[in-house]
Amino acid sequence: MSKTLSGVIAAVATPIDASGAPDFKRATDLARHLLDNGCDGLNVLGSTGEATSFSVEERKAVMTAYKNNGLPLDRLMVGTGAASVSDAIALTRHAAELGFGGALVLPPFYYKGVTDDGLADYVGALVKATEASKLPIYLYHYPQLTGILWNVALIERLRKSFPARIVGLKDSSGDMAFARAAAAIGKDFAVFPSTEACLLDARKGEFAGCISATANLNADLCQRAWAKGDTAAYEAAVGIRKLFEGRPLVPGVKTLLAHIHGDPSLARVRPPLAPVSTADRDAITGGYDAIRAKKAA
Repeated sequence: MSKTLSGVIAAVATPIDASGAPDFKRATDLARHLLDNGCDGLNVLGSTGEATSFSVEERKAVMTAYKNNGLPLDRLMVGTGAASVSDAIALTRHAAELGFGGALVLPPFYYKGVTDDGLADYVGALVKATEASKLPIYLYHYPQLTGILWNVALIERLRKSFPARIVGLKDSSGDMAFARAAAAIGKDFAVFPSTEACLLDARKGEFAGCISATANLNADLCQRAWAKGDTAAYEAAVGIRKLFEGRPLVPGVKTLLAHIHGDPSLARVRPPLAPVSTADRDAITGGYDAIRAKKAA
């Protein structure tokens, strides 16, 4: 079984080509850049990666591109959750066959008010489908988008049923009390809040690290905070994240990626997402440049 991931993990963006399809070359180039410049690992095809805007075949093709381009898959978890359990099984099995370090699983998000029994059956199907590979499974808690909770009692139930397979949780709820309650399930249960603002607490042992959209942009600073407790780097990293408050996160991240890398193509998003306004673009890029200039001074 793969090692449990930890540290600074970017929820990596998925570049889009002119036709609206995933751009495999830019995707793998970005992944390699992040791994070489501060990221301990990557979350491929998460919310920042616009996973649910792609078909099953497109998502499988993106996974395969990471494999074919020699990325270290043991450092990558990949989003395999879907509203359909059949789609989730197909994606999770593909991730296992390729050798990814873990599957990050959203709950089935269309029907609301589903029972813990139904959610347990969904996870059980994924576990059974990848039984031979023992692929680690990380639960993805994002109730603002899914309307479904991976509640602590359910997580404990899943851990009891599948102790070697349910290894961690990404928490995008913003509820640090929930994140701490989930982390208290066990020292071998890896909880990743979705913000680099948790990194100083994480390095004290409260969490396994962070999985952050804005680590696409500030991974070097995040790594200094995580590895060395560098408070100046931490404050700069958090300052970059704050540029997105009140602004569309994924289009904003991609806009800033385009600015940082000098490649306008990186700003493309897939419908239903849309590019940020000119005012937001100027505020994000200008704010970023000011923070970087101050840090370099």
